[in-house]
Amino acid sequence: MTDPSPKTLTHLNADGHAHMVDVSAKAETKRRAVARATVTLSVEAAQLVREGRAPKGDVLAVARIAGIQAAKRTSELIPLCHPLPLTRATVELTFADETTIVIDAACETVGRTGVEMEALTAASIAALALYDMLKAVDRGIVFSVELTEKSGGKSGHYLRETEERS
Repeated sequence: MTDPSPKTLTHLNADGHAHMVDVSAKAETKRRAVARATVTLSVEAAQLVREGRAPKGDVLAVARIAGIQAAKRTSELIPLCHPLPLTRATVELTFADETTIVIDAACETVGRTGVEMEALTAASIAALALYDMLKAVDRGIVFSVELTEKSGGKSGHYLRETEERS
């Protein structure tokens, strides 16, 4: 279902120039966001990961740490993104089937702005770390990233619909 209310681009000022949004008037609330990356590998690459035999080492551990580190550094990577004191960041990697790894990244804070960008960055960088660790075996790795849930703040709770979007 789409929201019928008009949306404004908050990162543009009255003159149309990019600026960092002033969030000082917003209430501090507990905020949480979850993003998911879905990574598709070749059978050979997936088997190496499952068996812990990838040439560069423990692929899943490196991707997990890369994702957590990325969440903590999001404001350095995304222009106009507020630096946030994260209270929690987790990155979980699981096999969904023979050749698909699902990365769920969750970030939390108590603050005046949300943590969607931190969760999306964590999932994206974890997927990129997977690619880097496995590119010698499989250059055809593909991944997609999406926000699956957010809570806190004025806009309330968001849960991504599971059906495919057109």
